[in-house]
Amino acid sequence: MSVYSMTGYASAAAGPAAPAGAADFTGAADSVSAEIRSVNGRFLDLSLRLPDELRALEPALRELVAKAVRRGKVELRLSTRADGATQWPQPQADQLHRLARLQDSVHAWLPEAPGLSVQDVLQWCKSHAPVEVLDEAALDAAQRAIAGLREARAREGARLASVLSERVQRLRELAAQAEPLAPAVAQRQQQRFLERWNEALAASGAAQTVAPEALQERALNEATAFAIRIDVAEELARLRSHLDEIDRLLAAGGELGKRLDFLVQELLREANTLGSKAAALELTNIAVEMKVAIEQLREQVQNIE
Repeated sequence: MSVYSMTGYASAAAGPAAPAGAADFTGAADSVSAEIRSVNGRFLDLSLRLPDELRALEPALRELVAKAVRRGKVELRLSTRADGATQWPQPQADQLHRLARLQDSVHAWLPEAPGLSVQDVLQWCKSHAPVEVLDEAALDAAQRAIAGLREARAREGARLASVLSERVQRLRELAAQAEPLAPAVAQRQQQRFLERWNEALAASGAAQTVAPEALQERALNEATAFAIRIDVAEELARLRSHLDEIDRLLAAGGELGKRLDFLVQELLREANTLGSKAAALELTNIAVEMKVAIEQLREQVQNIE
């Protein structure tokens, strides 16, 4: 299954259109154009822009969009282009007979009333043209536009998945750099602690009143406790576990934006803990690089459906 972005745009049209340059067609059906666009959103927020004659289709249109889109702020706009709005109709014989009878009736009562002009006749025929039913054309145009939007979101989602994979790989490299440093840093800090411990004992004269074995055992216990406090092996293991889950979700595809967002928060938590435990400049620099990569990951995840 594909990974989908929440950003996309598509348009479509349906319904027979008037021939280009035609001036004498009759009964031409209107056409309907549909435009749909979407941007980031926590939930599905659908906005419809419909002409009055298509208001009854709102429930059906909402259902069509909800089946194709799970998250994002979506706007669907339908518009009609009446062929008769730009082309004059061909008056029919029954219409002309009716107008003639009406004009004779008016002149019988108002002999001085002016007669109908050609423009008056065409305007009347145009306003009394049969109304075309556009529901089928509107639904067809909407379905095509929604399908196009889904394809656009899939293309953008594929690019986002590629960027996310690169960020994940970068975090794996940083974790690999930190792993061999952690034991060496712990050992170095333990040795430094023992040296400071001995210096403090010598300065206070406690070494003369307490057995050396007891002092050594206490020093080792304190040094071991300190080494445990600065050990980051557990954080690195959890970080790798979260990265594995992100890779799995990207491979599975589908609606995964919220789960990715949660995993990014967990990655940031581990990076912060790694930085707070870092007892050497090398680990601190790695923690900073991790936070930068995670922030880049978060920015892209915000676009995933």
